Amino acid sequence: MNSNNDPNHSPLRDVAQNPEATARYLADVQRVLLDIGKNLETLAHETHVHLHDTHVEGDRWYHARLRAMPVERALGNVLKDLKHVTEGLKKSAYKRRAHDEAVVNTAKDRKEKELEKQRKKNPPVLQAAPNPPQQGAQSENSDYDVPTSIYDLGKRESA
Repeated sequence: MNSNNDPNHSPLRDVAQNPEATARYLADVQRVLLDIGKNLETLAHETHVHLHDTHVEGDRWYHARLRAMPVERALGNVLKDLKHVTEGLKKSAYKRRAHDEAVVNTAKDRKEKELEKQRKKNPPVLQAAPNPPQQGAQSENSDYDVPTSIYDLGKRESA
């Protein structure tokens, strides 16, 4: 069935299935939001100037500032939220790419774990030495002839 004729087809479905396309899309959205953020910063500055210059007869010097505070706080919160959204978009793009890498590596990790599990269940059999020393007779390569550490020097058997 052709995706163009499918009434349930969403153009973002194709974007969501590809991490590079997702990153490009999120970067475009972030770019637009940053442009909007610049405009909102300009608006906040201009609003600040206008509200602080708006005095009513009988005001003291700080009344205009007090009246401006809720408006300035609201615009400041919008700018702060916009900053968090743009940071979240960047983080989402990285997480999306990391997800695909994790999916690719999962099969390999599972195979390695299964091999390790098989090794634990069936440990390799150690092979005997090619020429084991005869009982009763000491060979020159016997472990009893040579100390294995300096702590074994006192335990050494003499000939």
